[in-house]
Amino acid sequence: MKVLVSDTFSAEGLAQFEQAEDLELLYRPGIEADELLDLVGDVDALVVRGGTRVGADVLDRAEKLRVVARAGIGVENINLAAANRKGVVVMNTPFGSTTTTAEHTLAMLFALARNIPQAHISTTAGQWNKDDFLGIELAGKTLGVIGAGKIGRLVIERARAMGMRTIVHDPYLAEEMIRQMGAEPAEFDQLLGGADFISLHVPLNAETEHLLNRKTLNLCKQGCRIINCATGGLIDEEALAEAIREGRVAGAALDVFSQEPPGDNPLLAMPEVICTPHLRAATRDAQINVTVQAARQVIAFLRHGEVSNALNVPSISTELLAELRPYIRLAERLGLLLAQLCPEPLRKVRIDFAGEAARHLMAPMTCAALYGLMAPAVGSMVNYVNAPHLARERGIEVTEAKRSDSDGYSSLMRLSIESDSGEHCAAGAFFGGKGRIVDIDGYPVETTPDGPMLVLYNNDQPGVVGSIGQVLGQAHINIASMNLARGEGRALSVIRIDAPATEQILHQITDHPAIDRVVQVIF
Repeated sequence: MKVLVSDTFSAEGLAQFEQAEDLELLYRPGIEADELLDLVGDVDALVVRGGTRVGADVLDRAEKLRVVARAGIGVENINLAAANRKGVVVMNTPFGSTTTTAEHTLAMLFALARNIPQAHISTTAGQWNKDDFLGIELAGKTLGVIGAGKIGRLVIERARAMGMRTIVHDPYLAEEMIRQMGAEPAEFDQLLGGADFISLHVPLNAETEHLLNRKTLNLCKQGCRIINCATGGLIDEEALAEAIREGRVAGAALDVFSQEPPGDNPLLAMPEVICTPHLRAATRDAQINVTVQAARQVIAFLRHGEVSNALNVPSISTELLAELRPYIRLAERLGLLLAQLCPEPLRKVRIDFAGEAARHLMAPMTCAALYGLMAPAVGSMVNYVNAPHLARERGIEVTEAKRSDSDGYSSLMRLSIESDSGEHCAAGAFFGGKGRIVDIDGYPVETTPDGPMLVLYNNDQPGVVGSIGQVLGQAHINIASMNLARGEGRALSVIRIDAPATEQILHQITDHPAIDRVVQVIF
């Protein structure tokens, strides 16, 4: 079996492959795209870091490829959809660099508070102007943490040890869980207005892109300082430069940028800004940890079919995976649906299995449902392996049950959630071997869980469907399918569309007096 490692790897990680007598290692750090396309067709495993792009073109050429492993957390360079179509397992190493990333955040915090890089440059230039670099103490200051995942929690823990007050905004985390960390829960605007330092620890998605922009930066406390060691794109960099020039923001420490390398970025020339070249995981310890972990995962998969830290399948044997894949996919889609219908901290999750679904191992399907429920909020930090663990960390009560009544379907899965706003549920079944959504919040529907979809809650009266069609038609958005369900004067519509609708289009739809709510669901 052949393993291609296409990025720089630690000697300790390479040794794992070299000592495996049944494996042939091809070590090609910095491989060119053309050479990668030539080699990938004859390898069983591809191991990458951030330098190799694994796009659909690579996966299409990979005739024997069974697994792609990313030594690190982020998988932005791997086309997961193409890997799913090809049946290739994608793994990452989510915990090897957690401590390193948290420590880099704290290093940036100290450097920002005491102007250390600027003072170093001045001193080595022969100057001795200590009054030019007057800093501030961290003790007694307020650190606002946006996103309290594993890295965010380590930052909170260490900041509290330094005597800082910590406030947290994480809309997907119950307030009692935040208090257990020793922090105070805060609304987003409240955190911006009360924090002396703001540290970002969220994934990049539709909700978090340009989370800090002209509008939200205007809400920040005068003279606050901003740190981003999470991911590029969370900050509108032009708006941040403007806020610093105007003195509303005192400074920033940035390890990541919207474009990397950042090129002609105005922030690079500002003395109030500290920049590092994506160093969050750049310690020898982390490099060894993630490469050794990735190598061991690949070896276990190739030898024994063991799946660990997979992003697109649960950790089960390859034989069982083939049997369960349709059920796993449907469970994930039910989770993604409810996560977008109810983007709030969850209290309880219940998964009921009936018919053929009840005859299978429940754990992989439960992991898939939890992954779907948390992926929109947690991003790449959640996978099929750690989804139950993250649910427990968030205080979510998870219940599995088998039912004898399958409501007339040969196989049925029902996912129910409870949050502060109430309960939501969705059910899925199989027709001709393909998963379908057959119920949303008690309304019987029948739709394929693919592509963009609009879910509307409205009064059951004439004119609603025509109004929706008119708005979408004017926006040149084609309707792929439409399902309508009625119940006691109320109605629910599920409309699959060929292209995502903009916020303006959604507002136009809800302008109709009979429509209470419309949610765009992206699968």
